[in-house]
Amino acid sequence: MSDPVAVHPLFSPWGRFGLYSFYIDAPEPAIVDTGIASSPAQGMAPALETLGRDIADVRWILLTHGHIDHVGGAHALWEMTGRKAQVVIHEADAPLLRSRRAHVEEYLTGRGRYLDDPQGEAKQIQATEAVISGEMEPTMIVTGGETLPLGGDVTVSVHPVPGHTAGSVAYVIDGQDDVFVGDAVQVHGAANGFPGFEDPDAYRSGLAFLRDMIRPRHLYLGHPYRRVSGEPYGVELDAAQAREALTQSLEIEGRVADAAHQCLCRGLVDTDSAYSPFAAVAEQVGYTGDPTLEPSPFFTSMHAYRSRFTRKS
Repeated sequence: MSDPVAVHPLFSPWGRFGLYSFYIDAPEPAIVDTGIASSPAQGMAPALETLGRDIADVRWILLTHGHIDHVGGAHALWEMTGRKAQVVIHEADAPLLRSRRAHVEEYLTGRGRYLDDPQGEAKQIQATEAVISGEMEPTMIVTGGETLPLGGDVTVSVHPVPGHTAGSVAYVIDGQDDVFVGDAVQVHGAANGFPGFEDPDAYRSGLAFLRDMIRPRHLYLGHPYRRVSGEPYGVELDAAQAREALTQSLEIEGRVADAAHQCLCRGLVDTDSAYSPFAAVAEQVGYTGDPTLEPSPFFTSMHAYRSRFTRKS
């Protein structure tokens, strides 16, 4: 690649979270992740206008995974490009782009089992209607190993990093090692203060692959994830910060895994604790956040450890 490709973070507000997308200023421009339904019009388009760019010219929509705050704006953004952009997602997470109901089922079979909210399903349905701009078929399904041509000599390679979700991927701008990971690197969690993943073994493997094989020069995160001190990183990390974040992510997963294993070996006990039946885990790792706040990464991860423990028993 002759000249570095510029990358611009695009911020969109959403409740207590800030949502981030990234604009890759290539000959065929790309946006990585799309926020929610309102994000393309209210966040991306004005930000691009200040850069002298037009959202209608975007030709690639690269989705790091299928969670609602990353794919919710995909259909709206695709429409704003005149349906000319390629919409790319891993095959394992494609159902979350195709169907609002898939998000509801994900809740019911996972963290929803522990939140004890009689209105939980109804709230999920309401959320999907409000923040997913439309159900759609992806125009390109990837599995990892693909190279996407963004015009000129600019290419982006696709690397599977499952764990946070089964279909989480990293997109790498070839030749400059700018890496977009969505939520595949959790460090010590974001606003909810706990790392969330659906498969702890895959999560660890993905982190080690990113740190030891990809070795990002710049790492772009889906949210401002936090250090052990609670201080948030930004969403643009340099090489040293990226290595630190990846190493810390591995370390905190190891501590959580140890606590979860001990808790599961002793047997789960239902209590009045908000962390029930995993109160012992929260106590051991010093987690004092509110586990009921969606997307509830505490119960997502605990259910993942429980499922793994059950399979191995």
